[in-house]
Amino acid sequence: MATNGTQKDSLSPPPEVRRGVRRLSSMSTTFDELSLGPSVVVPPEHLERPSDAHETAAAMEMAKRHLSKAAAEELASTPTTPPTTSTTDSYAFAFDIDGVLIRGGKPLPEAIEAMKVLNGQNQYGVKIPYIFLTNGGGKTEEERCLDLSKQLQMEVSPGQFICGHTPMREMAEQYKTVLVVGGEGEKCREVAEGYGFKDVCTPGDIIKDNTATTPFRKLTQDEHDHSRQRNFGETEIDAIFVFADSRDWAGDQQIILDLLMSKHGRLGTRSETFDEGPPIFFSHNDMVWSTSHDQSRLGMGALRASLESLFKAMTGKEMQSTAFGKPQIGTFQFATRLLQQWRKDVHGIDKPPQTVYFVGDTPESDVRGTNEFNDSPYSENTWYSILVRTGVFQEGTKPRFIPRATVDNVLEAVRHGIRREVIKATKTQNVNGAIEDGGAILEEEHA
Repeated sequence: MATNGTQKDSLSPPPEVRRGVRRLSSMSTTFDELSLGPSVVVPPEHLERPSDAHETAAAMEMAKRHLSKAAAEELASTPTTPPTTSTTDSYAFAFDIDGVLIRGGKPLPEAIEAMKVLNGQNQYGVKIPYIFLTNGGGKTEEERCLDLSKQLQMEVSPGQFICGHTPMREMAEQYKTVLVVGGEGEKCREVAEGYGFKDVCTPGDIIKDNTATTPFRKLTQDEHDHSRQRNFGETEIDAIFVFADSRDWAGDQQIILDLLMSKHGRLGTRSETFDEGPPIFFSHNDMVWSTSHDQSRLGMGALRASLESLFKAMTGKEMQSTAFGKPQIGTFQFATRLLQQWRKDVHGIDKPPQTVYFVGDTPESDVRGTNEFNDSPYSENTWYSILVRTGVFQEGTKPRFIPRATVDNVLEAVRHGIRREVIKATKTQNVNGAIEDGGAILEEEHA
């Protein structure tokens, strides 16, 4: 921990604006403007004078862009020197959003204070890097960035967000023609094209080409107008991506199954072996999710389970598929690569931070994913799970997946992580080897 045993004034001077990163107002900027280059979304009151949050937001924005192949090639010919920074490189935080920072569209009071602590307003004067991981699909990282900047009234960049479908951007060069499923209207096509996919089709395009594809679904006039005309009898679809929850299970499943059982992704054909179809990817695998309804509603994981059952019934074979999002390891691997790139850019160290504290409210996805990734051979560092009591988890119940610590809210989670790092840095433990931490129930035997 880069404190050197000293304390700094929590009202430290504002950081310099990072070169090459635009600062855009959260109240007036558009999604198109955010897509034009590296950007940080800023509450209007901070436009004139960068806030404490600027350094982390801007650095993560550049780090995510540096992960892309094109940016890497550009950087290869441009030597860089790590900037001077007061941000620690030894650990970082990752946050779920709903139930941790936001509830019912409004920020939890402790969330605003927690962000201040991470941005340097703490007794050590150190800034701590952080990112956001959410299974929510159907929105771009830019849209989620705008939402959270307004809700928390702080500087945030799209580079700090990892949605369930974010890792799919790394496949844009691998697959040429793809089918994207789910979401409202054309939104998921826009997300995929924003990720760099060159030729993006939707179920609406397929139905427009052949209305008999889905006997019980007809396109509305608006859907028909926005769907693109093409001859799918002459089109080979290389991959299927379920970006967001399906709005038409029957129609979407019919089209997906047609492709999975096809020869090389060409509609109207049937494979004799049922293993020649395109691969299918899901942005997450949540079986249910919490809405305003009294009971949980079916999610993307349920659609995946339904497709697996149907494919087995029709072919006698197991459907092969890949899911991202929490608790899937791929999302945590992508987050690790992002934090490693950030550390390389800012500190000149090509390794991820030693510890990442993941703060979530759902044992089945947040805690499970963190623990399983930490225990897997793919983890190059320590991922430490913290469960908060402000969301899905209900006090008095025993979670199926046990967190390393359970706290009341996100502010206590941040304080717990910082205290733990201070103890590690000063090598002080009690005689039993257990960390003492007021307000947190610890499960350090999993450490």
